[in-house]
Amino acid sequence: MIWRYILKRILWMVPFLFAVSIVAFLLIQAPPGDYLTTYIAKLGESNEVLDQASVENLRARFGLDKPLYVQYFKWVGNLLQGDFGMSFEWRQPVSELVWERMGLTIMLSFATLLFTWAVAFPIGVYSAVRKYSVGDYIATTIGFIGLATPNFLLALILMYIGVVHFGSDVGGLFSTEFQGEPWSYAKFVDLMKHLWLPVVVLGTGATASLIRIMRANLLDELNKPYVDTARAKGLSEFWLIMKYPVRVALNPFVSTIGWVLPNLVSGAVVTAIVLSLPTAGPLMLQALLSQDMYLAGAFVLLLSSLTVVGMLISDILLVILDPRVRYE
Repeated sequence: MIWRYILKRILWMVPFLFAVSIVAFLLIQAPPGDYLTTYIAKLGESNEVLDQASVENLRARFGLDKPLYVQYFKWVGNLLQGDFGMSFEWRQPVSELVWERMGLTIMLSFATLLFTWAVAFPIGVYSAVRKYSVGDYIATTIGFIGLATPNFLLALILMYIGVVHFGSDVGGLFSTEFQGEPWSYAKFVDLMKHLWLPVVVLGTGATASLIRIMRANLLDELNKPYVDTARAKGLSEFWLIMKYPVRVALNPFVSTIGWVLPNLVSGAVVTAIVLSLPTAGPLMLQALLSQDMYLAGAFVLLLSSLTVVGMLISDILLVILDPRVRYE
């Protein structure tokens, strides 16, 4: 039954992503002008002027002289063949620009997700079981501070502490000698040394939120009759809490997969710029500002795909985790 449910959800992803591709293309084309307009404006700032013939040649070269529907179907047709097109601004295949950034972004997102769960789960359970205790008040206070502090501000504070008090390089994901180098064990170790800062910065807000959600959900479950019944059967308090109410209260942890993955890409652009992270967010912002439609469109589609895949994973885990959730 569950395989039928998974297959049905996967089939529904196809028309959804097709609709998303249309919306993404229209949104990229919505601002006045196109990449060539932005390019000419940049040349004008340096007192360079293109004659009309050169403008028309560039427009034909970039394929911008075609109607929008022709540009869209050409783009989608190439996508189906694995060709994301050429970036107007970078003069490189979009796939080369995207996959390098997306690989680091997905790895950072996964590490941040693990950090969020590892911190929020025990603190949330403790706050619910020991409600109104000193530890609960401390966790609540720290949670509110975490929710109220912008990620980029926390990044600046940690960077200042790292540079001034520890004399360490805390920007980026790699040291200078490993940037642009092929992957090796030494480069992986260097990545792990730099990874903790963006993980802590990006995971603080989500961790604080999940602590509050876990505490509230578990408090609701602890007061239900089935908990009293299990306690009357002689189960130890620890195993009773972990086996029944915590399992039900875990639903918000699982359901966050759908929005955490794309949010770490698109919602942390400022933080990525502050920390000089070679992730997808800054490059996507630059592509949108310059109206580099193939590069921007690729990122929008990949973000949508991450959202859909994340929702699929969370729905499957919810079905497995909570027997109250049905396949229909």
